[in-house]
Amino acid sequence: MPDYGLDLEFGLFPSPDAARHHEVLELAQLADVLGLEHVSIQDHPYQSAHLDTWTLLASIGARTSQVRLSTNVANLPLRPPVVLAKAAATLDLLTGGRVELGLGAGAFWDAIEAAGGGRRTAKQSVDALVEAITILRGFWAGEPGRLRGEHYSNSGLRPGPQPAHDIPIWLGAYKPRMIRLTGQLADGWVPSMGYADPSALPDLNARLDEAALAAGRAPQDIRRIYNIFGSFGTGSGLLRGTPHDWAEQLTDLAVGVGMSTFIVGTDDPVFLQRFAAEVMPLTREMVRAEREAEPDTSVHVEPPQPAEPVEPGRETVATQGHLSFTPQQLAIPAHLVEVHDYLRAELNQVRDIVRQVREGHTSVGQARSVINTMTMRQNNWTLGAYCESYCRIVTGHHTNEDRGMFPHLLRADPTLEPVVTRLHEEHEVVAGLLDELDRALVALVGDAGYGSDGQRALDALSDALDQLTESLLSHLSYEEEALHDALATHGFG
Repeated sequence: MPDYGLDLEFGLFPSPDAARHHEVLELAQLADVLGLEHVSIQDHPYQSAHLDTWTLLASIGARTSQVRLSTNVANLPLRPPVVLAKAAATLDLLTGGRVELGLGAGAFWDAIEAAGGGRRTAKQSVDALVEAITILRGFWAGEPGRLRGEHYSNSGLRPGPQPAHDIPIWLGAYKPRMIRLTGQLADGWVPSMGYADPSALPDLNARLDEAALAAGRAPQDIRRIYNIFGSFGTGSGLLRGTPHDWAEQLTDLAVGVGMSTFIVGTDDPVFLQRFAAEVMPLTREMVRAEREAEPDTSVHVEPPQPAEPVEPGRETVATQGHLSFTPQQLAIPAHLVEVHDYLRAELNQVRDIVRQVREGHTSVGQARSVINTMTMRQNNWTLGAYCESYCRIVTGHHTNEDRGMFPHLLRADPTLEPVVTRLHEEHEVVAGLLDELDRALVALVGDAGYGSDGQRALDALSDALDQLTESLLSHLSYEEEALHDALATHGFG
């Protein structure tokens, strides 16, 4: 998986325990003094032992000066979006622009009903979330309310106040539709270790990237926030060792998986002090060293920027063959190239991991030495996850083209049939090579990379990857050239 190259951030996730409210406030103040970037509070209004989230955040904001304040995540079924927008904007103004909004579609429906909220199906809860995001962003932008949705309405509303800064929206998401929505609309993705352990992150991240690219967004524009839990000791499991072990494991999550914000759950001030004094600086140093030591394989895909409108009679700025195109038209084939460049960058990263294994820099089943401290299950989210996720991304991209872009272009210009036929055939070839790569990977992991059988499996994997590289790169270049004019003329559909 990619390193998105974002600066590391750290945060505190304390229990909002009403019986310990003084300690909660003191711990948040300590986080501010220690230099953590976030204090993040869960939101369960039906939980009798918990303080109210927004009241607690306001009190923390009044006692701190630097740390950013977030819900993790706000309970939308019990907090109407207009009220939520006003609360967030107000706190953002009062704290000088320190609010970030974590948002969830809802869970624990019996408890929500008991607290006065309505029960929703999975589809209804996601539909309501989409409407809520529309209302939230419109409110903060000062736009008059116009939405008459199935779940929420703000028609006729005069919004205000506006926040001190653009409030980022994080989404807590695990299931396919929520992951797609996160890729399409959110500024951050915030899974928790208890619901998505590290072995699940590469696949979820790949799906998130696919959704972002399909929406014309750059994957690195979505910050990956991870709620983590652990303790210091001498254990070999995830986040159960020394501060140095923690730093190695968080480094692997940052550089190998793409997580860039780690929010640690604790109510222990001694633990928090040690985390800030040892884990945070060491993790930053390890990430910096890895980024400097290795070739830049981080992913930076920029979506096409809106072009200036072409005035009537104004000369167009570019030509392709005998045709002339406006900047806005040229942005369409340019976006295809940007998506392809992302696939090329990911392919280079897969090849680099295989190279590391072959040269003995890492053993099969691990991308970095930190994996030695983890369980065998966690070993599987290294080499296997790189290849599996890449195969999924390529397959998803080609499926979208086969089902959407190609039929649209053929309807618009039937003379493209020979080109589209060739591209379909190349998709089939690439799909076969992806299957071969997957089989070679299974054989490699099964042989554990040891002995003559392991060496033969590694050779087979390298051969399969070489064949995929040759065919895929040729296919991408041909498609970019052959469809340039058609995409500039007719768009993606």
